[in-house]
Amino acid sequence: MNKPRRRREHPMPRSLLVIGTGLVGTSVALAARRAGVTVFLADRDLTAARVAESLGAGLAEPPAVPVDLALIAVPPTQVGVVLQGAQRRGAARSYTDVAGVKGQPERDVLRLAPDPVAYVGGHSMAGRERSGPLAATADLFTGKTWALSPSRRTGAEALRSATALVEICGAVPVRLDSGTHDAMVAVTSHVPHLMASLTAARLRDAPPGTETLIGQGVRDVTRSAAGDPELWADIVQCNAPAVAAVLRAVCGDLTRLSAAVDVLAGAGPDGRDRAVRMVTDVLARGVAGAGRTRPPGALAEFRVALDRGPGTLGRLLGAAAAHGVVADRTDAVRPGDERIVVHLRVPAAAAGAVTAELTAAGWDVGRTERVADRR
Repeated sequence: MNKPRRRREHPMPRSLLVIGTGLVGTSVALAARRAGVTVFLADRDLTAARVAESLGAGLAEPPAVPVDLALIAVPPTQVGVVLQGAQRRGAARSYTDVAGVKGQPERDVLRLAPDPVAYVGGHSMAGRERSGPLAATADLFTGKTWALSPSRRTGAEALRSATALVEICGAVPVRLDSGTHDAMVAVTSHVPHLMASLTAARLRDAPPGTETLIGQGVRDVTRSAAGDPELWADIVQCNAPAVAAVLRAVCGDLTRLSAAVDVLAGAGPDGRDRAVRMVTDVLARGVAGAGRTRPPGALAEFRVALDRGPGTLGRLLGAAAAHGVVADRTDAVRPGDERIVVHLRVPAAAAGAVTAELTAAGWDVGRTERVADRR
C-alpha cells in the first residue's frame, strides 16, 4: 500500500546530480527518481555507479547542462575538494552534502569553494548495517530527521533546493548550525558506534563456542559495528573534539563502574553496598537515557479490563500489535480480584481505530486519554 506523503513546501528540483553512489547517495537517487526527478550519477568507483544505474537510480553519465542540485555523498574530509571540483565544472546551480559531520566540511567549503553561497551542509539521520548501492532503498529516509546546516555564506536558493530534496525523500528537515549538530551527533551517533565496535571486538577474542550464547541483546548493541571502518575513522577524525569530550565522560563512568565491580568480585564485605549502589546508578541512568531514544510524538492511553485466565493478555497484545500498541503498566491486583486492568499506549493518531477495533472484537476498552510521553 502506498504511504500518504506530506505536502511539499518547496519547489521540487527537476534535475539532480548524485556524486557518490554508496548507500545514502543511491537511496537519495532512488527516492528522487520515484518523484520524477532526472538523476545523474557519478562515482570514482565506476562499478558502484553502474550498479546504482542498474537499480534504476539514474544515468551513470555527466549531465550535459548544469542540474538544479548536486548532492555530494562522500566522506566528510572529501566534501570540500569534491565541491570545489564540481563548482569549477559548473555542474549545478545549488549543492548540498550528506556527510555525518558538518563543522569541518563547512570550514573546507568556505576555504576552497568558488561559490560557497550555492552550498548548504546536510546530514540524513538514516542508515543501515550494510553499505554500498546494493543496500540502497528509496524509503531509507521516510520519517527520518535530516539536518540542514547553513553556513554564514549560504544563499536562500541553495537552502530551498536542499529542503525540497529532503521533502522528496520523505524526511523531516531540521535546521542546526554545524557546531550544535556535531556536538549532538557525537552523543547520538559517533560515540555509540565506537562503543558498539568495542563490544563487538570483545567477541573476536572470546573463547570458541561463545557465539552459541549470543542473543538478541548483543546483536542489538553491536549492529552498527559492521559499518565501514575507513568511513567511520574519517567521521571521528572530523569530529574529534566533540567525540573526545563524550569519550572522556564515558571513561569516567567506566573507571568508576570497573572499580565497583572489582569490589563485588572480592571476598570481603567492605564497600559492597556502595559498589552495588554505583552499579545500580549506572544502570538507572541508562534506563533514563534509553527513554529519550523513542521517537517523539503524542501518545494516547487507554485501559482494557481482562478476565482472569491464562493467555488473556497475550491474546490482547496480539490483537493490537499491528497498531504499535505498547503495554505500559497494570493496576495492582488484590486477593479476590477476578480481573486485571492493563494500561496500553498507542500513537494518538491511531487511538480511535485501535480502540474501535478492540471493542468490536469484544474487549472491555475504557476511556482514551491523551498523555505526554514519559522520558
